[in-house]
Amino acid sequence: MKDYNELIKTQKQKIEEFVKSPFYRELLSEEEMAKVLQVPSEDMQLYKFIIDELLNEGKLILTKKQKLAPPERAGYFTGVLRTSENGKGFVSVEGLKDQILISKGDLNGAAHRDTVLVSVSMVKGKPCGVVKKVLNRSLDYVVGTYEIRDKTGFVIPDDRKLFKRVEITGRAKPDLEGCKVVASLTAPPDKKRVPKGKITEILGLKGEKGVDMLSVMAEKAIPSDFPSKVKEEAVRISSEPIEKDFNDREDFRSVQMVTIDGEDAKDLDDAVSCKKLENGNFELGVYIADVSHYVRESSHLDKEALKRGTSTYLPDRVIPMLPQELSNGICSLNQGQDRLTLCCIMEIDENGRVVSHRTVKGIINVDRRMTYTVVNDLVENPQSEYADEYKDFLPMFMLMKELKEILFEKRLKRGAIDFSFAETQIILDDNGKAIDIVERRRNTASAIIEEFMIAANETVAEEFYFLKVPFLYRSHEVPDEEKYEMLSQTVGKFGYVLKGNRKSPKGMQKLLDDVKGKPEEMPVNMLALRSMQQARYTSEELGHYGLGAKFYCHFTSPIRRYPDLFIHRVISHCLKGESPEELKARFGKDLEEKAALCSENERRAEAAEREATQIKIAEYMSDKVGQTFEGVIDSITSWGIYVRLNNTAEGMVAYTDMKDDHYVPDEASLSCMGERTRKTYSVGDKVKVILQRVDIEMRYIDFIFEESFIEKTQPQSSEHKAPKTSKARKRKSKARTKATRTRKRR
Repeated sequence: MKDYNELIKTQKQKIEEFVKSPFYRELLSEEEMAKVLQVPSEDMQLYKFIIDELLNEGKLILTKKQKLAPPERAGYFTGVLRTSENGKGFVSVEGLKDQILISKGDLNGAAHRDTVLVSVSMVKGKPCGVVKKVLNRSLDYVVGTYEIRDKTGFVIPDDRKLFKRVEITGRAKPDLEGCKVVASLTAPPDKKRVPKGKITEILGLKGEKGVDMLSVMAEKAIPSDFPSKVKEEAVRISSEPIEKDFNDREDFRSVQMVTIDGEDAKDLDDAVSCKKLENGNFELGVYIADVSHYVRESSHLDKEALKRGTSTYLPDRVIPMLPQELSNGICSLNQGQDRLTLCCIMEIDENGRVVSHRTVKGIINVDRRMTYTVVNDLVENPQSEYADEYKDFLPMFMLMKELKEILFEKRLKRGAIDFSFAETQIILDDNGKAIDIVERRRNTASAIIEEFMIAANETVAEEFYFLKVPFLYRSHEVPDEEKYEMLSQTVGKFGYVLKGNRKSPKGMQKLLDDVKGKPEEMPVNMLALRSMQQARYTSEELGHYGLGAKFYCHFTSPIRRYPDLFIHRVISHCLKGESPEELKARFGKDLEEKAALCSENERRAEAAEREATQIKIAEYMSDKVGQTFEGVIDSITSWGIYVRLNNTAEGMVAYTDMKDDHYVPDEASLSCMGERTRKTYSVGDKVKVILQRVDIEMRYIDFIFEESFIEKTQPQSSEHKAPKTSKARKRKSKARTKATRTRKRR
């Protein structure tokens, strides 16, 4: 079966290459092409099947004269559709600078995130299109609220960009009105009718404890429970290491070591030790839970872990990658318990260079379970209240702080980028309701762990790269040239210069250093982040731009990330003496597909975490309508001004709510100006706003400016003129930008 699929794939590629080549000048019919390609009569059935596949995938089209053509040659393009709440659509196509605008009447039944084939024409210099075919439906279900209208049941999707409503077939169910449900789609929409569906899951009454988070999980297809076979495998695993597990492992149980995590963490997958050697160098030990010892390749546990890809952290719960018997039990490096680990022991000199290292299997017993709060107080406060309790550990903690500063300085010198983003911490009451939101920044203790984990990840990635074994790398590629140039032009509006070559991160870090502590710090950090590519998992070593690292992988969190678990498995077999050829035979198959799936699952978890945080921020702000807040203008768009509050909440001031004048945005200069008063609002301005309205379900917050208050970060040039337009712009109904910014995962 696999050989047959490979044959089809190969033949498809050949036909695609042929129709895109210079030799294919005159369009051919299906039969004519078969003759040109000299398809044997016995292969005609396969040939026709492949042509049909290419037509269905939008990689070929049939002209009115029944000729086969590559889509672009006839003005057709394939891309992913994004729709806004007002029904308009936009299709992004690789190679096209501008998005293709699709009017509501030209969607032809296509929905948000569908892959579509569109015909394109230019209107006033901009590409506009008509959906000709839906190549792939993005969704087969929706999550929303059940309502009854005119004795018919409907589900109103939480994501308003999808459809306005889905008609539920069958008799209306009054007992479900107001409930959050999952509805599978049984009939797609078209020009005349809404989509139809049937209810497959009832999440609970809207507003009940935890239902909002269940809705996010259902929307992102994050499973809430483990299949029975996975649970059975987990239960069968011993809750303590057994004697035979200690064979061929180095014993580190006499080494002073700790775990350092957040107060609520239960899945402790890394422990650290640090000491000074006689030659003056540091010995840093990073001990990682040996999850691969328990999660065997191709087991039910392994397949489920790959399917999930990562643990997901929502404000009120953790959805683990592995069952709790493992994640909080035998794999967690709990204080005072023997645990199996994979260890990276590094000797590091005074310049932060790893002069030698060894990667080994070990057995450890953690001396103390520490928290960031306590360790930070110990190393930063000479009068720490914890000093007596941890006097035996304080010398090691101070040594860790010293080494952290050396490693961090080394990274900065090579150009690593240190973004200044604060995380949003949601404080919940016993009913799961948000009662506070606070800004959570890194402290010295969390930076210690971050630097130590980066050092181990780099060291392991470099070692196994040169061994030429199958591996999953954490890659962050060089920014796109066009985006980098756009960033350079944009920060110039603030008076800053983006120096250096885009292939080196040093210029980017210099820019972030220049804006540190300034009102425009957050906007410039966000602009810089948006100019970069997303980090992803790859089977090839592509380097990590943000860290300034040539070699990088994720080795340190196998309890919560599948790539770490996978490379632990590779390392374990390598330590047993298997050759690169044997490892390639064992692990080399479908490696790129595995990397892509892990990247996709990471994006899914991040989206769920982001949306859950947005919901809780909106919930917290919902009873504060009319109150005044201080914030900074985060961005200027064509439909409104976004303001980020000191507590990390973000909301919009719509131009239609600015009654003192008609304001015209100039996105190029990151500002907007009143036509009559010439009052100007710019990105980076400190402002006071009054909360006007909140919609928890739609996850948005609306402000209005408090009159007569604005602190300018710099005087406006007298040459700045309002754009020449007198037309009042209607507020565009468009999905709001993220209400909270979380630091990009490294």
